[in-house]
This record gives sequence, structure tokens and C-alpha cells, in this order.
Amino acid sequence: MKFSAKQIAELLGGIVEGNPDVEVSKLSKIEEGEPGTLSFLANPLYTQYIYTTNASVVIVNKSFVPEHTINSTLVRVESAELAFAKLLEVYNQIKQNKVGVSKQAFIAETATVGENIYLGEFAYIGENAVIGKNVKIYPQVYIGDNTIVGDNTVIYAGVKVYSDNKIGKNCIIHSGTVIGSDGFRFAPQSEGNTKVAQIGNVVLGDDVEIGANCAIDRATLGSTILHNGVKFDNLIHIAHNVEIGENTYIAANVVIAGSTKIGKNCMFSGQVGIVGHLNIADGTIIAAQSGISKNITKKGEGYMGSPAFEVGKYRKSYIHFRNLPDLVERLEKLEKNKNN
Repeated sequence: MKFSAKQIAELLGGIVEGNPDVEVSKLSKIEEGEPGTLSFLANPLYTQYIYTTNASVVIVNKSFVPEHTINSTLVRVESAELAFAKLLEVYNQIKQNKVGVSKQAFIAETATVGENIYLGEFAYIGENAVIGKNVKIYPQVYIGDNTIVGDNTVIYAGVKVYSDNKIGKNCIIHSGTVIGSDGFRFAPQSEGNTKVAQIGNVVLGDDVEIGANCAIDRATLGSTILHNGVKFDNLIHIAHNVEIGENTYIAANVVIAGSTKIGKNCMFSGQVGIVGHLNIADGTIIAAQSGISKNITKKGEGYMGSPAFEVGKYRKSYIHFRNLPDLVERLEKLEKNKNN
């Protein structure tokens, strides 16, 4: 699909400087711009490229003052970065504007399917499942029996959602993720361990995004819950009966053990590990590779280390840790002098 510089300016509330009829059909980085592409300049470090780029249209700030001749048509806006982000969203919506049900998809007779959905090849909708309006389900997705998927949710290829789960509105679930697999729970016996049946479910609120290849286990009883606005990176494991508060962001490789409660507006960096049955206060920030083994009760605190403690104390302690060999050497010398 092609857009003229004039159309782009109207969409962004900008001003055209150059040929308003020049058309673009792709996006590009300014340093890699080619004819027929649209780019933007927001970071001053990239200003040099606006004089050499072959991009047909470049979005710039209204305050931008060129020092040399520019061959591209400019669209001047208040904020080039925000304007380009808006265009990326529009472009993404157009690219993913798929509708229709493939003849190679399966929908159980007892399932309910909303209007204007997309259902790709070899997707499966189980018994008594409910699929909302404008939902997009890509090829090879499995939606188990009695599962509910809210309006405007996008589920990418290869996602598996087991039975009895609930997914809210406007959610995004990326490829390879499994929702509702069994929690890892066994009852120790004198002769081996007995698996404890996991009969609960997983509940995702509205506006939740789950990255690729995540695993969110169903509850033993009740629900594993991700509240509204939770955002996951890739490769995250959430165990049975975990509850994660609104607008919490979690980076890749985080593992949260069973029955732990995470507060609202938390931010966890990569490879954080949290043991089970803990409570983590609202607004907690945890640095990468930290291990959390105790409750965090103060809101808005930062933690790092394994076992983790407050960031300020950790940094002071780390200074001593780095100096530990010197301290040991000095102590040994003192002991030798004392013995002599």
C-alpha cells in the first residue's frame, strides 16, 4: 500500500516541505533509506544521514534547521519520534489486518465465535470455547475446551492455550507460548512421588502481552492470575497460583515459583528468580540475576544480588566484597605479627 507525503502529513498533523505527491510503500532507517521508503530523524547523532539518505520522505521536528541541501521531501511535526511511532502502529495494523476463517481450521460445534475474526490454517477451537470480536488467531494455534478469548486479542502462530482458561481483551500472545499447562506439584511418598492434579486455570486481564516461548502454569485450585496491563518478555516461567499485579513488567528468563503474589507496577530485569509463597510489594524493582528468597514489604524499593537486598546496601557491601582478598591478606599479616 502506498501513501503520499501529503497523506502522511495529514495523518500526523504535519507540514510538507518538498513534493507532496511523492509516494512511499515501506519504512526504513535514515542511514539505509532507499527510494520509495519513509524514514525519520529524531536523534541529533543521525543528522549527517539526512543529507545522504535516499529515502523519499523523512519526518523531522519542526525545529530542525538544515545546513546542506536535502533531496528528500520533509514532513515537519512537533515530535518526529512520536510521529514515527504512530506511523509504525498504523503500519502494523494494516499489515496484520487479516480476516476470515481458513477452510483448514477447526471450530467445535459448541464453540462461540465473534464477528470479524481471523482464524489461520490448522488452528483449533475446542468445545464450548468463546472467541470474542476482532480476534486474530494465527495458524497452528490450539484453544482448549471452555477457554474464553476477549475482543481484539491477537494470538500468534503456535500458541497453545489449554482448557478452562480466560484471556482478556486487547491481549497479545506471541508464538510458542503455553498457557495453562500443569503446575509442577508432587506429593512425596516413601516410594516415589505422586503427581497432584492441577484443576485450576489461568486468567489474563485486559491489555496483557506475553512474549515468545513463555510458560504460564494453571493453578492447583483457583487461578494463576496476570492482571490488566502486565507485560512479559520472552522465555518466562510462571508457576501455579502465582498472581501478578497490574502494569508489572518482567524481562526475559524470569522464574516465579508457586503461590507468590507480585504487586502492581513492578519491574523485574532478566534472569530474576523468586521462590514460592512470597509477597512482593507494589513498585518493586529487581536487578538482573537477583534471587528473591524473602518477602518484600516496602513499596517502591530496589533490590539486587542473590540473595537480594536493598540496592544501596548491596552496592556498599560489594565494595567490601571486591576488597575481600586484600582484607584477608592484611588479617593474615596481623595474625603472623601477633604470633611472632
